[in-house]
Amino acid sequence: MDVKTASIFVEDQAKALTFYTDILGFEKVSDIDLGEYRWLTVSSAGSGQTELLLEPNTHPAARAYQQAIYEDSIPATVFHSVDIQQECQELVAKGVVFKDLPAKIGDVSIAVFDDSCGNWIQLVQV
Repeated sequence: MDVKTASIFVEDQAKALTFYTDILGFEKVSDIDLGEYRWLTVSSAGSGQTELLLEPNTHPAARAYQQAIYEDSIPATVFHSVDIQQECQELVAKGVVFKDLPAKIGDVSIAVFDDSCGNWIQLVQV
């Protein structure tokens, strides 16, 4: 068993796709029309492994959960970086808003940014 797809709630799938591809550099993997919504996944460029499903937060429980963890500054997911300082500089230059710039905690560096789709995202370098 392995993880193939993980999901994150987003307020707007089109906006999320733009952010995750144009700003973060992920590649669109799947874009299947399901009527009102889409099965929309992205993945790290060239990895072809785990996909991130950009899941609409239209269910009241999903929306409430997303808003609650955002208000409490809890990241919705964690991404890894091999050079967090460089990554953060590039994201700031693209207009990404950071709640926490990289800070070293033991052997790990951690930063937190806003994905503009209703989520805090934690970026770590181990």
